[in-house]
Amino acid sequence: MSPEIWGALGIVALLALLTLGLPIGVALAAVGAGGIAILVTPEAALIKAGVVAFETIAKYELGVLPLFLLMAHLCFAAGASRDFFDAAARFIGHRPGGLALASIAGCAGFGAISGSSLATAATIGSVALPEMRKHNYSPAFATGALAAGGTLGALIPPSGALIVFGIIAEQSIGRLFAAAVIPGLSQALFYMIGIYILCRIWPELGPKTARVPWRERLPALRRIIDIVALVMFVVGGLMVGWFTPTEAASVGAAGSFLLCAIRGALTRAAMTKALSDTLRTTGMIYVVIIGAILFSTFVSLTGITGHMSALVADLDAGPLAAVLVMTLLLLVLGSFLDGLALMLLTAPIFLPIIIDLGLSPIWFGIFLVRTMEIGFVHPPLGLNCYVIHGIAKDIPLGTIFRGIVPFLAIDFVHLAVIIAFPAVTLWLPKVLGA
Repeated sequence: MSPEIWGALGIVALLALLTLGLPIGVALAAVGAGGIAILVTPEAALIKAGVVAFETIAKYELGVLPLFLLMAHLCFAAGASRDFFDAAARFIGHRPGGLALASIAGCAGFGAISGSSLATAATIGSVALPEMRKHNYSPAFATGALAAGGTLGALIPPSGALIVFGIIAEQSIGRLFAAAVIPGLSQALFYMIGIYILCRIWPELGPKTARVPWRERLPALRRIIDIVALVMFVVGGLMVGWFTPTEAASVGAAGSFLLCAIRGALTRAAMTKALSDTLRTTGMIYVVIIGAILFSTFVSLTGITGHMSALVADLDAGPLAAVLVMTLLLLVLGSFLDGLALMLLTAPIFLPIIIDLGLSPIWFGIFLVRTMEIGFVHPPLGLNCYVIHGIAKDIPLGTIFRGIVPFLAIDFVHLAVIIAFPAVTLWLPKVLGA
């Protein structure tokens, strides 16, 4: 059989393994190494696997992952999630849908620490959902807002998804973070505008709460100033070139350690949990990256990307048509693959095509993560919806999926803006010279 056919069979095999529940990294590594063994030799596959594993673990730049994760877990221990939601609720809770608005604001703030969609949805959801239910919010509306808001954690810097993309695509993490700022903030703004409009039309979705006097608002604001300052210093320093990614992550981890100590949250139990969670997640991501590199090597050997690029060129349909086809494929695949699997499966195939079309790989990274986020909330997978269901088991999963519908519509509008106006992502990196 030709290499192209082996490549197509490899992609089918990967999808089958992921559907059966095999861990992402193991599935990628198995298909990648198996494909190399078939196309070259088993000895070459074994050597390549060993070299990739050693180089990945020894890579200095990958130190950014465990350090940013440690920063996030230490901020969890310091009570960042409740502080962000509480501050937002006190300032805008009296507006129509105010607690839903506060949930989105809390997700945006906490997303700047966690870098994870699922962690943001779970953490803010556990704080905000009881409050919204106490104030008679529609269960579908409340859970939909939290599931959608959780996706902000995957895009707002420092984003774990962007770090992984930057490593496997060999792109500047600082430029990716700078490119994500405006899309991340505009995504939160789109959600908040949608919530406000829905609650103006149907007030019963999100009843107003009592207005909190200013003397109670300012203390809540003071409780998040230290965390906001730390995040702005770390991410801002990385974007303007004060730090390399690893240095920025080191500063963030040290700063969060100090912040935890000042807040009196630096206990032995908190440190043990933060370190164990960091090591567990880091190990999983390292396996995924090793598998992704092996799979990418296999795909490049098959020549599939070259054929797809030639097909796009022969169609003469232009970059926009190619991007729309990619969007459709990503949305379909996102129906049954989780976000990281979707990124690692498609990036090696689509990125060479994007470059051949003359489009920016930095823009593609933001586009890919934004499309990946939609997979976190749309059925039948919708992992964020399952996370929220885990917090409130008495709310049927169908109710949560119904509540996500208006936010999915907002997601599609926002994604269309990113596709139609690449400057939304590329303007800030250009201004900062990142």
